[in-house]
Amino acid sequence: MKIIVDNFFTILLIMNILLSFIIVFRERKETAQTWAWLLVLMFIPVVGFILYIFLGRGISKEKIFDLKIQGKIGKNLEIEEDKQALMRGLYPHPPTGQVDVKQLIYMLTVFESTLYTTKNEITLFTDGREKFDALIEDIKQAEDHIHFQYYIYRSDALGEEVRDALTEAARRGVKVRVLLDAWGSTQVSSSFFQNLKKAGGEVAFFFPLFVPYINPRINYRNHRKIVVIDGKIGYTGGFNVGNEYLGLVKKFGYWRDNHLRIYGEAVYTLQNRFLMDWNSQHTKEVGYSPKFFPSIHTTGDIAVQIVTSGPDTEHEQIKMTYLKMISLAKREILIQTPYYIPDGSIHEALKLALLSGVKVHIQIPNKPDHLLVYWATYSFAAELIEYGARSE
Repeated sequence: MKIIVDNFFTILLIMNILLSFIIVFRERKETAQTWAWLLVLMFIPVVGFILYIFLGRGISKEKIFDLKIQGKIGKNLEIEEDKQALMRGLYPHPPTGQVDVKQLIYMLTVFESTLYTTKNEITLFTDGREKFDALIEDIKQAEDHIHFQYYIYRSDALGEEVRDALTEAARRGVKVRVLLDAWGSTQVSSSFFQNLKKAGGEVAFFFPLFVPYINPRINYRNHRKIVVIDGKIGYTGGFNVGNEYLGLVKKFGYWRDNHLRIYGEAVYTLQNRFLMDWNSQHTKEVGYSPKFFPSIHTTGDIAVQIVTSGPDTEHEQIKMTYLKMISLAKREILIQTPYYIPDGSIHEALKLALLSGVKVHIQIPNKPDHLLVYWATYSFAAELIEYGARSE
């Protein structure tokens, strides 16, 4: 018996050492993350190993490579044209009296290959019912395709309402593709969309769960909310599909969020992002047909540059964008977020802005949807308040 126990601990020690090498040399996390996982493995070997499997693993290099290839396939000629124009100083910039955004646009276009567009019509929704009424109306008017992607989709009244609208669109010949995150949308199953699939629609789940609520990729979820209709109309923002986003759940009360309806060239970026995510989950890929990127005639003149980031990207584009924006601020910074749990660089950049005389206003919810996250938000926000920020 003693020999068996000794062998068990020897094997456990070897596994810990191997896992430590993987963390340090293969995953190449940030320094703080690396030391945190090493300490977990050292002091709680068995539990630490299980936690790492479910929370600490990265996407394999092979998988990331596949996703990068999708991005290259989907690049539009407009991006290359933007790069050349920007480098020659020929591209128009949005008129801003307070901040010179040329450096920000240059960084995102040349370094991150993000399409900068100037011809867009934008509608901002802060009420969930208004947003979904507009979305469903656009779904009813769709002629060619609907690309629909959400993190949370619930099988409640709103979920049924949106599903039925998509099903009717599919029945009249519109190609409907629905991509939901498997973790965020655990309340719905493939059977919930049975009629949609019978009508020709396709439904897929991002990183499907092995069994409900258990998945070794729990830390890599797809939080995007994207809808693209006929390649011309796009929706993106904070509202998911569920009754609470209509203010119908007493626990949360009225739900205030931000969501955009875009009509214009910026929809190309949303389309490209959807196709990348969709193809990453399918062996039968959807090709980049010209019908997905049609000519869009609009009188809109709003400049839009959509930035996406995730574990499939080489750089932290969104984080770098925030840092650049904070550094450019001269008078004030307005932040509206459900969760303020920044990494060290963002938090320190805001402190530096406050110490430099820039006003910082941060707006956070007064009712939590995740209690621990809520108190963490309060803790970080309180630290900014000590430096002079205003919380609302």
